[in-house]
Amino acid sequence: MKKLKPIPKFKSEKAWANFWMTHDSTEYVDWSRAKRAVFPNLKPTYKSISLRLPAYMLDEIKLLANKKDVPYQSLMKVFLAEKVKEELAV
Repeated sequence: MKKLKPIPKFKSEKAWANFWMTHDSTEYVDWSRAKRAVFPNLKPTYKSISLRLPAYMLDEIKLLANKKDVPYQSLMKVFLAEKVKEELAV
């Protein structure tokens, strides 16, 4: 078994992300001993954006959302998530 490097301390989430984007985790973690973890209270990081849509499209989305009895922003997130998943599967 090879000697693992110690995982450094990070001052920010950005520093943490940059580190793992540029380093091989197998030098720091023995994945053969890993166990599945569940984080029931973990909330994703959200970022607000501004999106310009034609008025008719927004009206149609609101109509669909009203039929489904959900907020239109939530319906838009569902539509986007489905399309992203579909595109990544190709």
